[in-house]
Amino acid sequence: MIQMHSEDKIKVIKISKQAIFEFIYEKIIESQEAYFDVDATEVMDTFDIDWETGEFIFCVHQCKDENGDIVPFPKEIDLRQLMKKLPDTTLSMFSGDCYQEYSADQLQRYMREENK
Repeated sequence: MIQMHSEDKIKVIKISKQAIFEFIYEKIIESQEAYFDVDATEVMDTFDIDWETGEFIFCVHQCKDENGDIVPFPKEIDLRQLMKKLPDTTLSMFSGDCYQEYSADQLQRYMREENK
């Protein structure tokens, strides 16, 4: 680690929205085995962020079926709409159990619910 050489120097990182999104995404990917209790090599991920509300949604699902065919994320699930309806799954990413598990049908029902 490099030491600070002067008392009057301040090291700064300033990043754009895109870099913030990239940082959040990469941090979750880096720790997805811990956050989602999965083997990262067996899942695919889908994610989005709403800059107006400051909300982020990240989903993992099984990447292949029993025949080894790719399992795409359900087209019927709109992450933007889901973010508006789904309650937060955790108050903090450092609290342990961060995720909730839902079926595709359950997520579609959330999307159809009236605004809360």
